Amino acid sequence: MPTPVEDIKQKLDIVEFLRGYLTLQPAGKNFKALCPFHREKTPSFMVSPERQTWHCFGCNLGGDIFSFVIRYENIDFGEALRILADKAGIELRRVSPAEYKFTGLLHELNQAASEFFRRELANSAEAKKYLHDRGLKSETVNEFEVGWAPNQPEALTLKLLNAGHRPEDLVQAGLSIKTERGLLLDRFRGRIMFPIHNHFGKVVGFTGRVLPTRPEPAEGPGNPSTGSGLAAAKYVNSPETPIFSKSKLLYGFWKSKNDVREKGSVFLVEGQTDFLMSWQAGIKNVVASSGTALTADHLRVLRRLTDKLVLSFDNDQAGWQAGERAIDLAEANDFEVKVISLGKYKDPAEAAQDDPVALAKTVSDARPAMEFYFERYLPKEKPKKHDREFLRQLRVVLGKIKIILSPVEQNSWFKELAERVGISEKVLEEESARLAVKETAPPTGVGPEAAPQPFSRREILSQRLISAMLGNNQFDLLGGHESYLAVEYREVVAVLRTGARAVADPQKDEILNLIVLQAEAMPPSEVEEMKNHLFYEYLKDRRRELSEAVKRAEAAGDDAAVEAALREFNQLPAV
Repeated sequence: MPTPVEDIKQKLDIVEFLRGYLTLQPAGKNFKALCPFHREKTPSFMVSPERQTWHCFGCNLGGDIFSFVIRYENIDFGEALRILADKAGIELRRVSPAEYKFTGLLHELNQAASEFFRRELANSAEAKKYLHDRGLKSETVNEFEVGWAPNQPEALTLKLLNAGHRPEDLVQAGLSIKTERGLLLDRFRGRIMFPIHNHFGKVVGFTGRVLPTRPEPAEGPGNPSTGSGLAAAKYVNSPETPIFSKSKLLYGFWKSKNDVREKGSVFLVEGQTDFLMSWQAGIKNVVASSGTALTADHLRVLRRLTDKLVLSFDNDQAGWQAGERAIDLAEANDFEVKVISLGKYKDPAEAAQDDPVALAKTVSDARPAMEFYFERYLPKEKPKKHDREFLRQLRVVLGKIKIILSPVEQNSWFKELAERVGISEKVLEEESARLAVKETAPPTGVGPEAAPQPFSRREILSQRLISAMLGNNQFDLLGGHESYLAVEYREVVAVLRTGARAVADPQKDEILNLIVLQAEAMPPSEVEEMKNHLFYEYLKDRRRELSEAVKRAEAAGDDAAVEAALREFNQLPAV
């Protein structure tokens, strides 16, 4: 009986599945795309419909549909299994606990909670009025499943318990809180509920906001204090759970990721309402950090689709500080960062409600972040001599330039800064060199695991020639040069001649996979040139092997072996 993994692979075609992530182009029998795991301009990411595999020849990552989802979505195997099973329409309840894990149940509970909150919103005139007053249309509210948690201590908890769920599971899902007396209470009460979806569109958590038109829910479990002891927090989020990590998820990304990819840039806002109003205004390449600080994990997710980031932050001191931290982190991770100016508006939601067309234009007219720093920290006129305050502000700007990962971009901003303040580039660079580099998260680009595998030139030529053999459908293409292939590649050719496209040995199967992914027709002239290069590499390898054989034979005192090796060595053509 096939396993769930085998069932999923049979039902989901990898090419059709990856079209939801990448722009695939035909490449002979295969498809190619720009790799989402490293930056490149020429496509080196190949997908094989025949083997249902993928491989990037730029960063040397590869695998099947599971390995793609695990790496792209930054999830574990259990979560990937559940997501792909859902896509394939396969029931996982029969799977062992080790595979199904606890995540399936947590998703079910959060989805049930989302449906409960939506039904409650339909019955709350007060909550619906708040959303209407904020400018949200019913279509937007429905599309993003916004709901309402009634101001009752255990409305959702009782609903889920009556449906047969265990109390400990409600706590683990972050929906209920257990008091010191052992009572179960709803975590969210008297709040507008914004479901947070993972990047596949499944509800994994919530943000709840109190209504400003009514007294906030009493402080207690589920309504934590702001610290004053007088009122509950304006926003309450789900706690960290096995399926929810706020530092890794971007609100709305499951809806906007295709638009981010197509537009080649992303508009990052702070809160859910900012996202919803921007989306409603026609800005579809938008995501929100759900009120938390931008993280390296957020950037890692976005980097797969774009390296252009447009930032918006609230028009107050706290907003500016949060915005600067986001700019610095993104610049350190080699993003091209731009900033919008909201003018009289506090946040994008307010701007979108007043003039959605103007907000869209503001986003398209966003300015480089460094220009924002110039205006924020530098005087409009050239400073007087020995102005220590100016020097302090100048050092802030120099520190911002120093954070930028690209030396080319740094140099460009040094030039512009020199013109603005009337100080030579050389002096500015010397001053910058004296500053300590602000600590930031490491770049989110290719890490050590993505280093190219060190194939020898002979192995690469072997791959290309066998790929041409398949692409030209000409199994005698190699002729007498087949004996010059690297040893494993001669064995792979023997497998291919049987019509097989897989082999039991994992190492040889990986070689076969690389060959199938590169299969393409090659003109005869190019084939002959590559065969000549292969012969040259074979001679170099053979001379090296014979030299080592001579040394071993001499050390062992085997004169006959020395003579035989030297005889073959001398008969080889010169290289």
